[in-house]
Amino acid sequence: MARLTKILLSTAIMGATSAAMLVAPAAQATEGYFQHGISARSKAMGGAGVADTRDAFGGAMNPAGAIDSGNELQISLSAFSPIRHFNGSGPGGFVPAGDVKSGSNWFAVPGFAYSHQFSDKLGFSLTAVGNGGMNTSWPRELANPVCASPPFPAATGVFCGAGTGVNLNQLLVAANFAYKLGDRLTIGVAPVLAVHQFEARGLLAFSPFSVDASALSNNTSEFSTGLGARVGFQLDVAENFRIAGTYQSELDMARFDKYRGLFADGGDFNIPENYTLGVAFDVSPDWTFVVDYKRINYQSVGSIGNSSRIPNLFGNFGGPGFGWQNIDVIKFGTEYRQDKWTWRAGFARNENPIGTNDVTLNIMAPGIMKTHITGGFEYNANEKHSFEFSLMYAPTNKVRGIEFTTSGPNPNRTIELRMRQLEITAGWTFKFN
Repeated sequence: MARLTKILLSTAIMGATSAAMLVAPAAQATEGYFQHGISARSKAMGGAGVADTRDAFGGAMNPAGAIDSGNELQISLSAFSPIRHFNGSGPGGFVPAGDVKSGSNWFAVPGFAYSHQFSDKLGFSLTAVGNGGMNTSWPRELANPVCASPPFPAATGVFCGAGTGVNLNQLLVAANFAYKLGDRLTIGVAPVLAVHQFEARGLLAFSPFSVDASALSNNTSEFSTGLGARVGFQLDVAENFRIAGTYQSELDMARFDKYRGLFADGGDFNIPENYTLGVAFDVSPDWTFVVDYKRINYQSVGSIGNSSRIPNLFGNFGGPGFGWQNIDVIKFGTEYRQDKWTWRAGFARNENPIGTNDVTLNIMAPGIMKTHITGGFEYNANEKHSFEFSLMYAPTNKVRGIEFTTSGPNPNRTIELRMRQLEITAGWTFKFN
């Protein structure tokens, strides 16, 4: 019991340390604003693998996977680069004309996982991973002729607010418990602690259309915490074929008090529910293919899913959101294992949650990516240490729509959102005896 207490205490301390690291500025914005993968391994395999969880990070994908990971510690660090543009064209617009690029183009995204196998029937893991995020930082001195006279708060900027932009980060800390029923079925459950951080700048021009203009913009960063749960299963249908599924509830977050004049329902910003179904097939003992289907229900959260064109005040109950739609994601991955080296590749395709009618407000949050091409490898240095690397490239995607302002649609002005991404991830694994 003393050894178990020491293990759990140590992992809790390491998890808390990782949590502190993870709230540093980041911006995922891949599957909407969710990450496409949660570790060097899953990122290299297109984010797939809910039915093939071989490492400590696997519990963050499917808590039933904690039965397979053994006793190990894993740390990863990603360098993530989203290149964001918008382009305004046509006469008489509120949003500036021409091509504009966001600043802040590199972000660090760390992760942590620890797993412990109590017996052949019971496994545990503690994971702390970035669920996702969103960041934009549009030029402060961006010329905008519309802003030259009152009542606008500034003479420059996307929305006549000088340095317009947002910063959203989300961290999920989960204690994953897996129990094997018989020889083929494993079930898992995980209480999930969520922490997210938000800041908005340059939106004061919308003050007349907010239920509380003092809690709309320029109020520095605010943190919010919440709780939820994740459950999962893995079924060994045959020796070389597995199916699995996992469901994460909507995470009930404390309201953002500083931004209750922006987010619908008085500052409410829960983390949407999502679920994943997957299969894994072993072509040989050393070669595995995985396929996952994922659903993210963004529309279940009003501040995300409500249309940006709702005739209501920002922050009000039932008020405008970002107009994001629910999305489906399909992921493919493969892994080939050798004595010292493991090779991985993957591909993922998801729907874009942002429609043409909500482009204007989503200049702040252009989560429009659809395609992810991935690859990577792992090197086993010895029985205790291994090192991983993955690369993700998301080619340019675009969304266009007419400008919508608080005064209504402006068919003379078209706005195009454009983004591409690159991510490099390195990981280290330490295996205990």
